[in-house]
Amino acid sequence: MADHRNGDTASWDSEQVRRAQPSRRRPRRKRHSAAFFFLKLILHILFVVLASALLAEIGWLLFSDFCSLNSGSLKAEEGISIQVTAEDTIHSISEKLHDAGLIDYPWFFRLYADFAHAEEEIGIGSYTLNNDMDYHALIAGMHSSSGSMNEDTVRVTIPEGYTVAQTISLLAKNGVNTETALLEAAKTANFDYNFIDNESEDISRLEGYLFPDTYDFYVNEKPANALNRLISNFNSKLDDELLAAAEARGYNLHKIITIASLIEKETDGSDQGRIASVIYNRLDGPGDKAGTYGLLQVDAALLYGLPDHTGPITQADKESDSPYNLYKKAGLPPTPIANPGLAAIEAALQPEPTDYYYYALGKDSQHHFFTNYTDHVNFINSSEYYGN
Repeated sequence: MADHRNGDTASWDSEQVRRAQPSRRRPRRKRHSAAFFFLKLILHILFVVLASALLAEIGWLLFSDFCSLNSGSLKAEEGISIQVTAEDTIHSISEKLHDAGLIDYPWFFRLYADFAHAEEEIGIGSYTLNNDMDYHALIAGMHSSSGSMNEDTVRVTIPEGYTVAQTISLLAKNGVNTETALLEAAKTANFDYNFIDNESEDISRLEGYLFPDTYDFYVNEKPANALNRLISNFNSKLDDELLAAAEARGYNLHKIITIASLIEKETDGSDQGRIASVIYNRLDGPGDKAGTYGLLQVDAALLYGLPDHTGPITQADKESDSPYNLYKKAGLPPTPIANPGLAAIEAALQPEPTDYYYYALGKDSQHHFFTNYTDHVNFINSSEYYGN
């Protein structure tokens, strides 16, 4: 019988198991030499330099294209013709410019065009462009006033004093686009002018700014483009002298155009300066002495606020709550009531210096002006008054 102690077998077994298991010692960390770190730094710097050079090269190419500095073989000859149709978008226009050799990177042109709201500036037509034009000049060169139209166009003359609704109806009648589409554009299209309230969705936001003139439109032209052409024409009339005259009178552009619209609707043009003087005398003068108390009492404004009105103006009409009822509301109406011509705008800026507070139309088709209410009433009650 072997001589052993209790637990010897268990101790031996445990020892055997430990010897059989793989070693769990922590692996030794590799030591990199200074040369390795130096090489890694050199590679990192080389990568940064190459990436910077590549970005600089790309940036230079884009900048050169933007500024039309790439005047080599890839660029078009001078006098290249570009046709913009009603179906064109900025994407298709950029491709046309690329195909013509005027730009190298259509995607970059589209990026700038979006930033510059070019879609509202570019009009339908045939344009002559050249390889000296940068992106801005290309867009300006495709402005409606820069091109020529073709047989698919219609010429429309918009009379002075037409409202937005009348202007849209006239454009639709001549096939520029449907009245529904034009009305929708008048309400919702974004127009890049600080005098247009793009937050509003009422067509009155364009009232006063669709300049009356003769225009050539494409048949089925984009509604926003068609309206923008009228607004752009108005904007072109706003020279520094006109704006300075408005500021000198203490009225902003909106108020000046509102006054001009009242003048436009109240007279045929022969006495606009005197009509303007009555309006300013009532707005600025001691109206209480003449019994006007700042009320302009302009019938044309009252009727603008009652678009479905027919027949003579009644006393009930003069009691309406319309903001355009200048028999009850002192001062100017909230918006212009029509699109005035340049003569009316000039009259609003340079009224005749008079003491008139009243005027009425005589049977001689002339306005008669008065400084006091008594003389005004006597004329209205006389046989000379147009209404008698």
